[in-house]
Amino acid sequence: MTYKLAVVGATGNVGHEILNILHERNFPISDVVALASGRSAGRAISFGDDELKVQDLAQFDFSGTDIVLSSPGAKVSEIFAPRAATAGAVVIDNTSHFRMDPDVPLVVPEVNPEAIADYKKKNIIANPNCSTIQMVVALKPLHDLAEVRRVVVSTYQSVSGAGKDAMDELFRQTKGVYMNETPKVDAFMKQIAFNVIPQIDVFMDDNMTKEEWKMAAETKKILGKSIKVCANCVRVPVFIGHAEMVNVEFARDISALDAKRAFRDAPGVTLIDVESELEYVTPLEIQGEDDVFVSRVREDATVENGINFWCVADNLRKGAALNAVQIAELLIKEHL
Repeated sequence: MTYKLAVVGATGNVGHEILNILHERNFPISDVVALASGRSAGRAISFGDDELKVQDLAQFDFSGTDIVLSSPGAKVSEIFAPRAATAGAVVIDNTSHFRMDPDVPLVVPEVNPEAIADYKKKNIIANPNCSTIQMVVALKPLHDLAEVRRVVVSTYQSVSGAGKDAMDELFRQTKGVYMNETPKVDAFMKQIAFNVIPQIDVFMDDNMTKEEWKMAAETKKILGKSIKVCANCVRVPVFIGHAEMVNVEFARDISALDAKRAFRDAPGVTLIDVESELEYVTPLEIQGEDDVFVSRVREDATVENGINFWCVADNLRKGAALNAVQIAELLIKEHL
């Protein structure tokens, strides 16, 4: 059986990656439509060896569309995702708008595939935040082994998480520094070239950033309400790939050897042991890869039942586009 798909936000970083992954994984497509804002209508974008002509999202009729893979920004999704769902399509939304809606499942296929069954309440499935996805993929095998109680995570997030304009800004600022130009700041609150910025998204009333709140709230919805999460999210001058240093406290004793065994057996996880030739991996080394890569696994002697590890993932793939396509694959396999 084949399906008609629509990709909303097709001209963005994640939209491009969704189209690439659909083609790579031979998703059973009868037809695929690229949608974006009116200013992009008529533009040609690649889909494998073919080209798709971008259509205006505002004018598109979703009738007859089976699945919508949506990544246009939260405000756009708020309007068009319900419209597509009402027309009969199942919407897999990559924005933040529906993630905490109690009637919308928040799904990472390697972690909570059973949650997808609740999609019929609104015909919408939410893709978690990129930093949350890679963390819960790594936490899941450990949680099954010893029950996670508390997580302290520091993230080092690439500029691609903020979109194409942010990537362009890093490039321009870096080039400008070498040309003795004053960096122009638009996409971020401060200069990103040769710098790190401890702010992702807006500040909330308690001085936590919204990105940090997302990691805590989404982890609870996906893995369990009792898990405590302290997140510290930082933007770094890297184009693609998020990194996280994760400290986990468990309900019972767990050794580094136990954790490594669990990582080796976990779907979607690649363990790089310190005894290996690589020793550990960085965002630069995993660009274009699908797995979450875990390294520097060690015990934390300062707390009861503590484990530390370093994890990296391609935020445009597993952190966004790949996770959405995997949800679609699970949807057609078990539910449609």
